Amino acid sequence: MEIAVIGSSEFILGFRLAGIHKTFAVDDEPRLVEAVNQAISDPEVGILVLSSSDMERVPRRLRVQLEESVRPTVIAIGGDEGGLSLREKIKRSVGVDLWK
Repeated sequence: MEIAVIGSSEFILGFRLAGIHKTFAVDDEPRLVEAVNQAISDPEVGILVLSSSDMERVPRRLRVQLEESVRPTVIAIGGDEGGLSLREKIKRSVGVDLWK
C-alpha cells in the first residue's frame, strides 16, 4: 500500500523529502481532477493526501466520492477539514477504532 499526495509544488515538497514517491504537482483544476482520478484508480494507493483548499476545488460529485472512499482513504490537510475526522477515516478503513 502506498501513499499518494496531490497538490501544489510547495505542498508536495515535504512529502517528497519524507520519501513519498507518488506525488502529483497540480496548478489548475483540470489537472487536479485528472490527478485525483488517477490516484483513486491506482490499486496500490491506500492513502491519498490533499490540501483542504484543493479538496474544495474538486467538483462536488468527485468530492463526495472522496469523502466516502474507504480505499484509498482520503485525508485533507490544513485549514478546516470538515467531513469525517482522521479518527473516523481510520476506523472506516481499518474496521476498528484504534483509539479504544
